[in-house]
Amino acid sequence: MAITKQRKEEVLATYQDWLKRSQAVILVEYTGAKMKDMDAIRAKVRETGGEFHVVKNTLARRVFTDQGMTLPEDYLTKSTAVSFAFIDPAATAKALSDATKGLEFVKVKGGFLAGQQLNPAQVKALAELPPLPIVRAQLLGVLQAPAGKLVRTIAEPARSLASVFRAFSEKAQAVV
Repeated sequence: MAITKQRKEEVLATYQDWLKRSQAVILVEYTGAKMKDMDAIRAKVRETGGEFHVVKNTLARRVFTDQGMTLPEDYLTKSTAVSFAFIDPAATAKALSDATKGLEFVKVKGGFLAGQQLNPAQVKALAELPPLPIVRAQLLGVLQAPAGKLVRTIAEPARSLASVFRAFSEKAQAVV
C-alpha cells in the first residue's frame, strides 16, 4: 500500500531522529516472526534504553545514505527491523541477542556503531561485551589499585612500629 508524500516525510523525519540519537544501530531480518515474539523483543530492548522498530526499506536506505552510512545491498532487503541503542550499545545488543535466542526466524544482518559498519559477527561480539556500569566499575577498580597499594606501602612502616610498641607494652605488663 502506497503512503502519501506527507506521511513519507513524517516517517523520514522519525527515522532521522532515531538515527541521530542512537549510538548504535542493529539491523535484523524477521521474516516469519509472530507479533507476540516481536513485542517480546521490543520490551527486552526497551529495558536497556533502546528501541526496536520495523522499518520501510526504501525510506531507511534514504536516511542511512543521508547520514553518510553506506549499507550493503542485503542489509535492507526482505523484512527489516532496526534496534536503536540510545544509552548503552552493548546492553542493547545483548538484550536483542537474548530476546532472539532460539528464534530461527530472526537473523542479524549487521549494524553501525558510532557510524562504523558492523557485520553480524561484530554485532555478536558487541553483545558479548559487559554492560556500561560493569565496565565503569572494572575501570574504577583498575584506577584505584595503584593508589591502594601506595597507601598500604606508606602505612606499613608505621604499622610495624606500632606492632613493636604493642609487643613491648604487653611484655612490660606481663612482667609487672
